[in-house]
Amino acid sequence: MRPKVLLVEDSTSLAVLYKQYVKDEPYDLFHVETGQEAIAFIERNVPQLIILDLKLPDMSGEDILDWISENQIPTSTVIATAHGSVDIAVGLIQKGAKDFLEKPIKANRLKTSISLHLKQAKLEHLVEDIESKFDRSRFHGFLGSCLAMQGVYKIIDSVAPTTASVFINGESGTGKEVCAEAIHKESQRKNMPFIALNCGAIPKDLMESEVFGHIKGAFTGANTDRKGAASMANGGTLFLDELCEMDLEMQKKLLRFLQTGTFTPLGASKEVKVDVRILCATNRDPLVEVEEGRFREDLYYRVHVVPIEMPPLRERGSDIATLAKHFLKIYAKEDGKKFSGINSDAEALLKKYQWPGNVRQLQNIIRNIVVLNDESKLSISHLPAQILKNKASTTKPVPSPTSMVTPSAAQETLMTARESTPLNEAQASGQIPKQEMNIRPMWQIERETIQNAIDFCDGNVLNAAVLLELSPSTVYRKKQAWEAEDERSAV
Repeated sequence: MRPKVLLVEDSTSLAVLYKQYVKDEPYDLFHVETGQEAIAFIERNVPQLIILDLKLPDMSGEDILDWISENQIPTSTVIATAHGSVDIAVGLIQKGAKDFLEKPIKANRLKTSISLHLKQAKLEHLVEDIESKFDRSRFHGFLGSCLAMQGVYKIIDSVAPTTASVFINGESGTGKEVCAEAIHKESQRKNMPFIALNCGAIPKDLMESEVFGHIKGAFTGANTDRKGAASMANGGTLFLDELCEMDLEMQKKLLRFLQTGTFTPLGASKEVKVDVRILCATNRDPLVEVEEGRFREDLYYRVHVVPIEMPPLRERGSDIATLAKHFLKIYAKEDGKKFSGINSDAEALLKKYQWPGNVRQLQNIIRNIVVLNDESKLSISHLPAQILKNKASTTKPVPSPTSMVTPSAAQETLMTARESTPLNEAQASGQIPKQEMNIRPMWQIERETIQNAIDFCDGNVLNAAVLLELSPSTVYRKKQAWEAEDERSAV
């Protein structure tokens, strides 16, 4: 099937000219004159590429670009703009446009741009098809497809069928109990009970009774026999959340239970034997707790067989928007509200916020917004103060985590130059030759860095993109452009 290109241009004469330019090319060019016609066309049959004029009779090209972004239309957009609007077009690239063409568009420029972006779109779909074979966006109670979560899913797949103890570590609200339930549901015990106990929410004096149970008369108020969590989980899984909150004496009894599979209920004289798999979790650093004497070392090594680190929400990238939209649709349906999506500017703020309370905080904020408002789209005006404060701070450039840890090649070049050639008056006046600064064009450094990553990954572009923290399609596109340039230079 031939690719489809949609030209959104209110000038019929220009549209006829552009169609003449590409009449022999291996794709079909369709033309509409207004924004509404463009939206209707896209809804019927999504084109692989859209060439979008900025000024239309009924709306601006920016409005259409926002609509494409908000509805997550799988297409590429190139802006067609007059000379005086180039700065606006460049700004729209930050909102999702792939490129811009300055009008009047020359034949070779139009054909080259369309060809390049159609090839890029084909590569992106290829990458998505490859990734979809290995990546999951949903996994039991989890929602998210970032690299860190894919790692969590794979560990769960590996450990669930075994009897090994699992220790789940992560900040509050990252989904430690969801992880434990996923392990249980993937295990051979999935049809047996899953019992969760929050050790941090149980008073010290009641902990032993909650875990092991008691018999009538064991203590004041014990009017009947009561099964503990260990008995209720027999044949299934017992999840002990916030294990580091448990006092040392109870830790000793838990260790014996883990070693023997037996325990004695409070007030009883006879041991009880059960078959239980133990999963544990904490939001503290267990090794620090061991070093400071609050957590038994022997218990640590007994339960810390397979560790799983739950990533904080701030490190999950696009998962933030995915989760926000998920919660928005759920609560809107529950409460009969009109919310159906999130505006792109509000989505950008959600992604930039640090989320100290992680997924639980995001869930509560979305719940609050739905309860107090009833509009079709979640906008910036709906966001709480703590997220809006972040908007002001983002006006200053913030170095990426990678650049804070390891300087980029460009930074190393500049730092080396500064150390070897101080910026004194002689240099400022031009008396020192510029070549001593050893500054190279950024495109050379970028190409060298990307190629080094690809070589390091034995030619695997997907792995190289992960190391570089770039989209695989971006790496493919740059690599293809450089190779094409090399071929032209060789001719």
